[in-house]
Amino acid sequence: MKHTRLLAWLAVALCLSVAVSGCKKKPQGVTPLPKPGAPPVTGAETPTGPVLPPAPTVPVETGTRAAPVTIVPETGIPPAAGDFSKYREDRDRFKAETVYFDFDKSNIRPDQRHKLDAIFAVMQTLPGKALKIEGHCDERGTEAYNQALGERRALAAREYLVMKGMNPALIVTISYGEERPADPGHNEAAWAKNRRCEFVLLVPPGE
Repeated sequence: MKHTRLLAWLAVALCLSVAVSGCKKKPQGVTPLPKPGAPPVTGAETPTGPVLPPAPTVPVETGTRAAPVTIVPETGIPPAAGDFSKYREDRDRFKAETVYFDFDKSNIRPDQRHKLDAIFAVMQTLPGKALKIEGHCDERGTEAYNQALGERRALAAREYLVMKGMNPALIVTISYGEERPADPGHNEAAWAKNRRCEFVLLVPPGE
């Protein structure tokens, strides 16, 4: 009887020993806590696998801008190209084709269009030559306003010729405002003569 009880106690002690020993085994798949003072756990040591390196920085493609093209705002037509400073001026060729304007206006009057048509026809027969258009005003209005109005008149004449088919690269414009009156008078008759565009034939050097 005593022998049987002894065996039973031994069996119980053996089971308890095995159970305690099994509890001391490290669980699988659990990240151990860092020891005090140890460096922090990096991504490479975590059960989720190594941390991928950051993607390389791709420079932003800014591209290159095309060279800006200058456009005359009033007409949308590119300005004259080239240097005409050495060209000879023939002021008599189109003297009879001076175009006149109404007061404070820059649109081409119907009764003046035939003059521009004549200028266009002549220029078609003169390859290599250019044209200068000079805008003028009467004395009324401020100097700055008349300067701008003279420019609009010259540009209106230039646009008319370009629309007919003349090369815009061969037409240069300038405004003299009220500085060069055709008639120095101070009445409507004189002012009507001063509201004008004059046309100057530009001849290349050596011709």
